[in-house]
Amino acid sequence: MTHIKQQTNQWQVSGEVLIDNANEILSESNAFEMPANLEVDFSAVTDVDTATLSLIMEWQRRALASSCKIYFANLPENLNSLAELYGVSAFIPTSKS
Repeated sequence: MTHIKQQTNQWQVSGEVLIDNANEILSESNAFEMPANLEVDFSAVTDVDTATLSLIMEWQRRALASSCKIYFANLPENLNSLAELYGVSAFIPTSKS
């Protein structure tokens, strides 16, 4: 089961983030406040696919519209590989938690 929860300036994503549930995760996150500096932590994510990249891009669009800075932490290695493959890794701001 996938979860997303908010703790102060951090969203924590856990479980699988796949095409089957990415829209559900997005819908859940839409209820969260977007703080001025947001870190999205993927340390508890177990599996990803290209839908995860779409989700990240959507969160970035929302952050830009809200004048917020967003960073992504602990991205799974296979997600980094997908980002490289699709040529978007330079567009994903990362932080190390």
